Amino acid sequence: MQRCLSVALILIAALILPGCRRSDLPTGASGQSKTGKRPDLYIEVSALGNLEYFHDHKLGMQKASELFGVQTEYKGPSEYDIPAMVASFELAIARKPGGIAVVGFDDALVPIVDKAVDAGIPVVTVDADLPKSKRIAFVGTGNFNAGYQGGKKLAELIAGQGKVAILTKTGQSNLNERVEGYKAALAEHPKISVVSVGNTESDPAKATQIAKSLLQKYDDLAGIACVEAAGGAGAATAVREADRIGKVKIVAMDRDNAVLRYIKQGVIQATVAQQTALMPVYAVMILYQLNHLDVAISKDNAAANVPGVPKVIDTGVVIVDKDNCEYFLR
Repeated sequence: MQRCLSVALILIAALILPGCRRSDLPTGASGQSKTGKRPDLYIEVSALGNLEYFHDHKLGMQKASELFGVQTEYKGPSEYDIPAMVASFELAIARKPGGIAVVGFDDALVPIVDKAVDAGIPVVTVDADLPKSKRIAFVGTGNFNAGYQGGKKLAELIAGQGKVAILTKTGQSNLNERVEGYKAALAEHPKISVVSVGNTESDPAKATQIAKSLLQKYDDLAGIACVEAAGGAGAATAVREADRIGKVKIVAMDRDNAVLRYIKQGVIQATVAQQTALMPVYAVMILYQLNHLDVAISKDNAAANVPGVPKVIDTGVVIVDKDNCEYFLR
């Protein structure tokens, strides 16, 4: 958080320096930069836009537009469709924007990210990273820590003992890191064992099906941990239908209203909420800085291979339970 605040202070200071006054900034409608190297258009490319979780990505892009007086857009398929994401990314490149933010769901996105950077368009990954790409920075949750914090909460809820299952979407780097965080936290309790890691495919119906099978297989299951948005509601549905509310503790991921209502009802005990809207805000902040402000870290940043921006910004998580869930309802 301290790092995030430092970046914000630097950029706010830049906005009030002579030659970069707020009055010099473009309007959001025009998308034309008066002082930048490229047009002040910043595009986020994502997928799964139908999920409530991505409401906060859209909100963050809107807030970034208001903060910097620039044009921002959110593009991409409503489902998990990587080829469609690549097609949206191609269209974004063709518009030659000031920068692109992308959710790094899959390494299949690396070539298109590199194509943008090679064309002179900086790219910041948000939420999920593509470390093998030429992206300039990553802004998102420290995923291992998110899982670790969830694991600590679940261990507390089951009094440090019992069988635990984890629900995830396999093959996604950020979710893999959360699973490892959970395992690390739970491993601190010798009487806790992780008996299964199930693949929800980011589908609530699939999550319900998997949770039901776990409850049938392990009649003494103590807890279910969910590392992505679809898992929580699915696990809650299965536990409720099996009449095991309170007997099987659930720690969900993210803060959609269905999960929050389940917390109020006592079906889900807690969720790990990301500060998701901050991700596109800080991504646009980095891209805006690259467009308008060169920070002289060296005599020649490009020649010295100096990015001139933070490489990673951790936007952090918040544990939401019955004590504070009311504040997160939309």
